[in-house]
Amino acid sequence: MHDDRGNAETFEALAMPLLAPLYNFAHWLAGNRDEAEDLVQETYVKALKGFGSFTPGTNFRAWMYRILRNTFLTSRTGLKATVSLDDEENPVTQPAADDDPESLLFARADQEEIRRALEQLPVVHREIILLCDVEEMSYKEIAELAGIPIGTVMSRLSRARSSMRSLLRTKLQGARQ
Repeated sequence: MHDDRGNAETFEALAMPLLAPLYNFAHWLAGNRDEAEDLVQETYVKALKGFGSFTPGTNFRAWMYRILRNTFLTSRTGLKATVSLDDEENPVTQPAADDDPESLLFARADQEEIRRALEQLPVVHREIILLCDVEEMSYKEIAELAGIPIGTVMSRLSRARSSMRSLLRTKLQGARQ
């Protein structure tokens, strides 16, 4: 009994600080509050039940995000199979730079335009941008979370950012006319 209470307290100490970021990620993925709340709740239930399988000393945040991601993917019919099929053919070898034209474009676009552009991206691209640029996860963390090679993370991120640039550029050009 004491071990269960200790595990629950340890879980709570590790998991509660992640509640808001996990909800934000779930909301971006799902596109609505109710589904995001359900995803987070299911994630916490699964994580608490499976906490005994978590290896202390490893990345708890990535573990929780992986549970949320897998819960989301399995809630979408056929989505999991689609997710792993892109990007392996054309890996990107260079990480994106911070002061490239894309960053300047993002800086000029307002938050609402960015949100709308993100919502238009396929889930795979939306997810990778959120994990890297919003949650500030490393390529290695994202690779572990998604179960893909780091090169695929970079490739997906490059494609996702390219799609975002295109969407924002179209929006900005439309605003000028």
